[in-house]
Amino acid sequence: MYPVFKKEISAYLSSLVAYITIGVFLLVMGLFLWVFPDSSILEYGYASLESLFNIAPFLFMFLIPAITMRSLAEERREGTFELLLTRPLTHLQIVLGKYLACLLLVLFALLPTLVYYYSVYALGATEGNIDTGAVIGSYIGLFLLGGVFVAIGLFASSISKNQIIAFTIAVFLSYFFFSGFDSLSRLLSLQNADIQSLGILEHYESVSRGVLDTRDLAYFIILAALFTALTVFVLARHQQKALTGKTVVFVLVELLAIGILSNVAFTRFDFTKEKRFTLSPVSENLMDSLATPVKVIVFLEGDNFPGGFKRLQRATRDMLSDLQSYSHGKLEFDFVDPLAGLSTEEQNTAITGFQDRGIEPTNLSVKTDDGLSQKMIFPAAMVSAGGKEIPVKLLQTRIGLSPDEVLNNSIQNLEYAFTSAIKKATSGGKPRVGFTEGHNELNNIQLNDALRSLSDGFLVGRVDLKSIPFDSLKKLSLLVIPKPDAPFTEAEKFKLDQYIMDGGRVLWAIDQVSAELDSLRGKGGEQLAFPKKLNLDDQLFRYGIRINADLVADMSCSQIPVAAGNVGGQAQIQLAPWLFYPVFIPQSKHPVVKNVDGISGQFANSIDTVAVKNINKTILLTTSPYAKKLTTPHMLSLQALEQEPDPKEFYSEPKITGLLLEGRFASSFRNRPVPDGAEHFAVLPESKPTKMMLFSDGDLFKNQVATDGSPYPLGYDHYTRQTYGNKNLLLNAVDYLTDDSGLIELRGKEIQLRLLNRALVRGKKTYWQVINMGIPLLIVLICAIFQHYVRRVKYAR
Repeated sequence: MYPVFKKEISAYLSSLVAYITIGVFLLVMGLFLWVFPDSSILEYGYASLESLFNIAPFLFMFLIPAITMRSLAEERREGTFELLLTRPLTHLQIVLGKYLACLLLVLFALLPTLVYYYSVYALGATEGNIDTGAVIGSYIGLFLLGGVFVAIGLFASSISKNQIIAFTIAVFLSYFFFSGFDSLSRLLSLQNADIQSLGILEHYESVSRGVLDTRDLAYFIILAALFTALTVFVLARHQQKALTGKTVVFVLVELLAIGILSNVAFTRFDFTKEKRFTLSPVSENLMDSLATPVKVIVFLEGDNFPGGFKRLQRATRDMLSDLQSYSHGKLEFDFVDPLAGLSTEEQNTAITGFQDRGIEPTNLSVKTDDGLSQKMIFPAAMVSAGGKEIPVKLLQTRIGLSPDEVLNNSIQNLEYAFTSAIKKATSGGKPRVGFTEGHNELNNIQLNDALRSLSDGFLVGRVDLKSIPFDSLKKLSLLVIPKPDAPFTEAEKFKLDQYIMDGGRVLWAIDQVSAELDSLRGKGGEQLAFPKKLNLDDQLFRYGIRINADLVADMSCSQIPVAAGNVGGQAQIQLAPWLFYPVFIPQSKHPVVKNVDGISGQFANSIDTVAVKNINKTILLTTSPYAKKLTTPHMLSLQALEQEPDPKEFYSEPKITGLLLEGRFASSFRNRPVPDGAEHFAVLPESKPTKMMLFSDGDLFKNQVATDGSPYPLGYDHYTRQTYGNKNLLLNAVDYLTDDSGLIELRGKEIQLRLLNRALVRGKKTYWQVINMGIPLLIVLICAIFQHYVRRVKYAR
């Protein structure tokens, strides 16, 4: 085999055609990666070689057939193949020798592309911030693809003596096996046949990310071995030495055994630095135990996406592929453009329909030949299972972050977003969540969107602590206390305390001061803010919390509409910042608030913590550093809007406004008699391990209500038309408090943002284009000159 390998390498490298073929390959690759704007790395803006591994397969379809077309066809045409058979060589040894020689040439063609790696390494916003492990893994995938195309090319070369025909057949077969099965799977009659898994594309997309799955590795080995065996079979037929049926069956059984074994016992090697394609055990177990088929439709499809949205689109596809690999075929997904081919009227109808299903559109500026145009996209997906639909928001916006950081945070959140939605869509029984009533809490209109949003995954209702039996209360997975305004009786406190002792979870959204903007406007622009009497202070103190009877004035705040005079009998309204409407920007890395957008509050109080044994406290929300506390009673006046606040007066330590408490809580009724009117049962002095959250702003989960009584979405400010992160905070908090599987921990996933240095790219764009176009070609030219010199010296003797 080695003499055949050596002969083939010598013949290829002595031919000018080989150098021209590789040179053209590198030239076209360089144009796509560094010049053409739609696929340019410089335009993409990220320190990544994804474009290389997306484009290379299509160029391989021409490069590799050009290399392999002469290997067997020319031997047979010139009659030299018979001379090879006079040597002590089998057909398999001849084919393998030529196969390895062609594969080495493919590797030789890829080596100059390492210049691209150096360029991206040097162009990083922080030099060297490219993910080297992912690049290595992707090169492995490209090499495996090259191995399959070489086997296909040799097979095509064996069935014809004409090199042009061999080249054409090889190109056709390479393209068909790469993307043909994927195209066939889209036919209506074959949509449920799952034949796309027979094609190369599905397996290459997995490997090209930098993840080597042993099932994909087995697929490439089987396909390359199959075409190699076919090549041997064809050559044996040409020599009237057909292989025995026993040999054919043996080869097929071996390949089949490899395929079965790889699917039964498989593992994955994630070469990326952050292991970003390694699913958590929670996700793996969920997908492994799916009882019903799940369909995911992703609406992020279309042309001319900017680099960031292309990255989000690719990351979404990758995540769904990873989840699918553990689902035993029960997860299917598809990408669609929901507005493609629709008229303007039909598009408006479709947009309204999507909004009704919980999917919001986003306006995107797209570069065109005429400049910039606006395009409406839907960065969202819909998970369907068992007749239930759960919307998934792919784009996680956040105040104060750059677009690149927003997109990176969105990618970090994908595993949690899809896993959580799939769990909600497939779960049989829903956890029960009760919102208390009977103490002038927020009404159903004010909680409309909170109740509706939670109803997708939970059984949600109102609970009156006065009348509900304790046995029924214990069946609740979570109790939410939304802004009470009247005192709790001792009997209600006892029932609530023993619910917590029994392991119940509570989400407190309460404030200690009576202050409302509507009341302020209706009383001549002034109102006295005074402490409430909720009768909860002693109980919360025992749990390790004290909500202060103060008001937080924060320079990081939202705006309210105020009258600014009359013009022509019409009142002039303008927006002004209101210090008592703070916007909390989460700084904590806890998954409940991580990457959540700014949260809108109203008349919040500060929280103090109390040292209590066996309780772990985690700060979730704080004010900005420019906030101060105002003791109550305090006279509020809208005239304060006319004064410009002095930052020096407000600068201080951030005030706590949100806490998570976990552990074993001591009962506030330990060593106390059961209150009058309460149910009598054994009093638990200490709780089971449990958790609760407390926010010192009762309005966090209240949606605004229009003048006609219709509710707005939670977190939406209809004055400023801005959406805050209140809904995400509620959903995350409820998920965390009701689920002990650790699913919410997926929100803690970190992916480093790897950007190119845009100033360097802009200033030296032509320089880097010349470097990456010229140096690979120069390397090939130097190799050609060196080979010519060696041959000249060798044969001049």
